[in-house]
Amino acid sequence: MTTPNPSSSPSPSPVLAGAPGDCCFTGVQHTGTPAGKSISIAGVPTYISEPPPSPKSSGSTQNTKKIKIVLFFADVFGPFFLNNQLLQDYFAQHGFLVLGIDYFFGDAVQLHTEPGFDRAVWIQNAREKAKPVVPKWLDAVREQYGSAAQYFSVGYCFGAPFALDLATTDNVVASAFAHPAYLNEDHFAKTRRPLLMSCAETDHTFPLSARRRAEDLLVAAKATYHIQVFAGVAHGFAVRGDPAVEHEREQLLSFFRLSVG
Repeated sequence: MTTPNPSSSPSPSPVLAGAPGDCCFTGVQHTGTPAGKSISIAGVPTYISEPPPSPKSSGSTQNTKKIKIVLFFADVFGPFFLNNQLLQDYFAQHGFLVLGIDYFFGDAVQLHTEPGFDRAVWIQNAREKAKPVVPKWLDAVREQYGSAAQYFSVGYCFGAPFALDLATTDNVVASAFAHPAYLNEDHFAKTRRPLLMSCAETDHTFPLSARRRAEDLLVAAKATYHIQVFAGVAHGFAVRGDPAVEHEREQLLSFFRLSVG
């Protein structure tokens, strides 16, 4: 399972979702106890949250249902940030095995409280570190869990392009993102899988004009897509906000289930 590298294109695709800004680094700290644990896949720290055991059919010694795996691409806070752990646990509680890659290798942004910390430099270094790691990690996931599994990708802010890269392939059943960063027109024009876009009414990285352009590209591509816009919230609401989180999670789960058919 490999991901294309849009940056290798000789003519860069026009940007629709820009770089993270101030509100990408702030938010509400949720409370709870994570149910998952840390493992290593391809040498990359990974948060894994497993679904409850499925009841076996009567007269059968083995559950024949295909395993459903959510590939979780976190925002700048990383998959081991409590809010993200609880979000991954939520998906797991509803029947998905969730794998959250830590492309920051333990160097998430919230750990940097030193004076003079340069977020722009940090995020550029983080992107350069993540780009070569994600394809290797995806290949290792596929080798470990098999090609028969049903894979889904979801990305938040920094993680959105990795989820959308997969949407341009046949390696996932469906993809989703919330309040994205670093997306270009090709991500939408080349989308081949059902796509759910969870958008904030106020979003500096993915404003209304960009959202409408993305929809035009999806229509032209005859893509299967669903757009939901949450009123009264800003960028970061799905992970670090309060009022709309539960509804957004429910919609994403419903979308993935419908995509399976």
